[in-house]
Amino acid sequence: MTNRPADKDPRDGKEAQFAGMRCVALCGGVGGAKLAVGLDALLVPENLTIITNTGDDFVHLGLHISPDLDTVMYSLAGLANPDTGWGRAGESWRFMSALRALGGEDWFQLGDLDLATHIERSRRLAAGESLSAVTRDLGARLGVAPALVPMSDAPVRTIVDTPDGALAFQHYFVRDKCAPAVTGFRFAGAETAQPAPGALAALGDPALDAIIICPSNPFVSIDPILAVPGMREAIAAAPAPVIAVSPIVGGQAIKGPTAKMMRELGVPGDALAIADHYAGLLDGFVLDATDQPLARQIRDRELQCLVSDTLMTGYEEKLALARAVLQFVQQMQQKAT
Repeated sequence: MTNRPADKDPRDGKEAQFAGMRCVALCGGVGGAKLAVGLDALLVPENLTIITNTGDDFVHLGLHISPDLDTVMYSLAGLANPDTGWGRAGESWRFMSALRALGGEDWFQLGDLDLATHIERSRRLAAGESLSAVTRDLGARLGVAPALVPMSDAPVRTIVDTPDGALAFQHYFVRDKCAPAVTGFRFAGAETAQPAPGALAALGDPALDAIIICPSNPFVSIDPILAVPGMREAIAAAPAPVIAVSPIVGGQAIKGPTAKMMRELGVPGDALAIADHYAGLLDGFVLDATDQPLARQIRDRELQCLVSDTLMTGYEEKLALARAVLQFVQQMQQKAT
């Protein structure tokens, strides 16, 4: 049995031109997971660290749920549900049916296979293990090769501010289906959290070639990572260029409520606003070909710019975008010498 993604090219080797490259990817959710799969296919496992958002973690039905961590883990393991982008492929729902019949909360769907992950994670956390250690072991058991690192071992919880009051992120995102207007975001617990040890070690690696901000929602997938004290500083001080891939194409989000959030926050709904959101951190920016007219304005911000096809509808597209991003890194390195 293989844990490769169902649409993954079954070759054994990595591409020689990227064999020695070391990268850190920041991601959360479906869009970030897609690029992570492409990077995993091209880079030697020990040279890739994926720092993942845990701001959307929450306790539900007594279980510690880590939605972004699990989306990335299942994607890298070849177990992700291709229809939903979250959860596991081949899922069954007998637990949810039984829970519903008993009058339990059924707004957050937990499949039977997925449930095993949450139960085992919760048991081990209650026994005193860190989230980093549990994530590392669960990933290894599922066949995940690169280092998958939570942003922090401490709880940090994304709070969505709305005109009618504050909402826990999963209440906003899943229960209320992103319907409330957003007025801002807070990250409860971030002020006292610390980056996970594996995150700081990877960012401080003197041999690091690039930090890649995946095409994830900047407000609720990447900002929680940056809110952990010391994380933004470690990224800024890292000896490698920082490159972001836009999650906005032609004014629309590929997945999720990013464009809706931007409108409600009064932020221009284009890729240029994404680059501005990360101002002070970036050295390079990746635009979709649809947004090529914005490339000049990106370069006017003293950022190097790559125009590429960023829609990742299948494995080949994930691989192609990852290859384009890594080649962009190499071009930036050549210009710097």
